[in-house]
Amino acid sequence: MKLATWNVNSLNVRLPHVLEWLDGQPQDEAVDVLVLQETKLTDDKFPAQAFIDKGYEISFFGQKTYNGVAIISKHPLSDIHKNIVGFEDDMARVISAKVLGVRVIGAYFPNGQSPESDKFAYKMRWLDALTLWVRELSKQAEPLALMGDFNITWDDLDVWDPVELADTIHCTEQERAHFKNLLDLELFDAFRHLHPSEKKFSWWDYREAAFRRNKGLRIDHILLSKSLQHQVQACEIDKEPRKKERPSDHAPVWVKLQR
Repeated sequence: MKLATWNVNSLNVRLPHVLEWLDGQPQDEAVDVLVLQETKLTDDKFPAQAFIDKGYEISFFGQKTYNGVAIISKHPLSDIHKNIVGFEDDMARVISAKVLGVRVIGAYFPNGQSPESDKFAYKMRWLDALTLWVRELSKQAEPLALMGDFNITWDDLDVWDPVELADTIHCTEQERAHFKNLLDLELFDAFRHLHPSEKKFSWWDYREAAFRRNKGLRIDHILLSKSLQHQVQACEIDKEPRKKERPSDHAPVWVKLQR
């Protein structure tokens, strides 16, 4: 079973990249479930047929210009939820479904802007609500995969310059404490599980040749229930789509499980 996450930063622009990436996977390693963030499309504009024509089931939740999430699956989706259950939010940030016995959550975490801003306070409330919801889900028998653009780095290995960026957005103690709260729900970071000391990034600013200079952050994560830990075979960040013309500023991240 192969799961993947990708912040596409506008599906309207990046649809050819997504379809090409899905088609380009090795035949024996096709993606079973892909969650997208920042589709930036209202539901009536979502290019559903492009995925249906390739044999995918889809569920999406969008809004104009900002946010927007989707699940694209080779397998039936059931028990679909949009946004965090029990948390009122005008933003389209979360979509979840059961797939092959796994509760998959695709999430676009708030950016937060800066630690002094109202948007940061909203991020803290949102993270509190997410943690409460995931705690309830984790009490159920089914394993869980929480994937998406977290807009949080876990530690200094996730930061191109941890000294310069210390205590800035994505790297604050408050954000990392919330990340730890999620891990404490019997979840683990699939990438760090297999690459405990590797410094590799999933996002690079469009400015200042950041990608060419590898000035990035690892803010796109896949957290899995610990019951799946022995099944993890591989987890990688695929930088190839970031090299294309008009790319997303994020790279897809994927994990392969033995099922």
